[in-house]
Amino acid sequence: MPNTLLPWLIFIPLLAGVLSWLSGRIHAQAPRWVALAGMVAVAVIVCSLWPAAPQTGWWSEFQAPWIPGWGISFHLALDGLSALMVLLAALLGVIAVLASWKEVQSGVGLFHLHLSLMLAGVIGVFLAVDLFLFFICWEIMLLPMYFLITLWGHEAQGGRGRFHAATKFFIYGQASGLLMLLAIVGLAFANFAATRVVTFDYEMLLQTQLNPVVGFVLMLGFFIAFAVKLPAVPFHGWLADAHMHAPTGASVDITGLLLKTSAYGILRFCLPLFPEASQQFAETAMIIGVASVIYGGVLAFGQTHLKRLVAYTSISHMGFILIGIYAFNAVALQGVVVMMVAGALSTAGLFVLCGQLYERLGTFDTREMGGLWTRLPTLPPIVLFFAAATLGLPGLGNFVGEFLVLMGAYKVAPVLTAISTLGMVLAAVFALALVHRTLYGPATSDAQLAAPVAREQLVLLVMMAGLLLIGLYPQPLLDASAGAITQIQQAVSTTTANAAHFGG
Repeated sequence: MPNTLLPWLIFIPLLAGVLSWLSGRIHAQAPRWVALAGMVAVAVIVCSLWPAAPQTGWWSEFQAPWIPGWGISFHLALDGLSALMVLLAALLGVIAVLASWKEVQSGVGLFHLHLSLMLAGVIGVFLAVDLFLFFICWEIMLLPMYFLITLWGHEAQGGRGRFHAATKFFIYGQASGLLMLLAIVGLAFANFAATRVVTFDYEMLLQTQLNPVVGFVLMLGFFIAFAVKLPAVPFHGWLADAHMHAPTGASVDITGLLLKTSAYGILRFCLPLFPEASQQFAETAMIIGVASVIYGGVLAFGQTHLKRLVAYTSISHMGFILIGIYAFNAVALQGVVVMMVAGALSTAGLFVLCGQLYERLGTFDTREMGGLWTRLPTLPPIVLFFAAATLGLPGLGNFVGEFLVLMGAYKVAPVLTAISTLGMVLAAVFALALVHRTLYGPATSDAQLAAPVAREQLVLLVMMAGLLLIGLYPQPLLDASAGAITQIQQAVSTTTANAAHFGG
């Protein structure tokens, strides 16, 4: 049924961003509170749309004419998968604001304007079911993040600078976005040739009958665009530099949200729109996922810059997600959803810790961080917790997601799945390296460091509670996403049986 609340999920962050910018001229702290209120309002609206019992199909939907001559409408829809992602966006938006409270002291209103605009684009990606609107929201994410890195990012010694990192991020994003636009227009033309109807509507394009070659080429356009933002090897070149220079709030949203928009895009668009082509490409996609898992783990171990280390761990996590998506069965796909949420919380928590350590030490170099266990009250046990979550310790959220992904993927690709388990070994190695380099060993100084204040502790405790809840009782996530996962699986299973494309 039409629901006028859905557009407000996008408009509220936009409004909050503008009000943050304007309120900065009145009071220095006002932009932070306005941005927080906007994200809380988004979370409240999503929760109000949550059904009393799990259901399939759209939970709510909104459609209004936009450019009717081109078959473009302002069409939004919410189901269990998108609801989880929007709720995650609201939570990480709050965390990004709180994590930047002390770090960002200049241009506070402008900072929160860009942060809110970026979050509006992310939420639009999760809600849009008109492909032209989806592309617009996809592009909206880029420019605010570019300015967040350029204007408020860190300069690293010996590096090329935040401008270079932001430009690389923007070029990668624009190039992949152009490829996606070409694929979207190509799909609309193919549908027009078959039906004589001009439309970019998701539901109508799902019915398009494509020539196998055309379908495969268009699918590749979508996949490469998503793989760049995922990021998957070899499209990952922008990620480490972006994280290295980004302020803490931007790093939280890059790893927790921007990367997840790609996994969401593959689930929502690549698989249902191109089921036959996705079946043909599945083995290649899983090989890319395995390469990402191992490559990310190896490079994470070799880093001495704390944020680069955490950035490469996220490449490894997203590799597992890619493996799970292209296994095509319900177990693996639900593991993907759990990994998207839990991985966002665990990696975002590590980036928040990076920011808190930088505020106290003035460096991200792990070679200058030894012996923090004796110098820094409270924080070291929390570092241990998030390191354990990242390596997939049982009882925490990442373990549930990885277990489901590996169990589901083993049914269709046992050899590739067995190879990918090396990533779990590498995760233990780089997690232990992170802990050893920062907390133990000889102290670089005898000076005691300031304990975390209540705001900093609250941010970390919220994410810790989320990881514990998912690890001990993941059923709410599985129930919420079950309907969407079933529809995705059914769309792909209309072609050949999913075990047929692997020789295992």
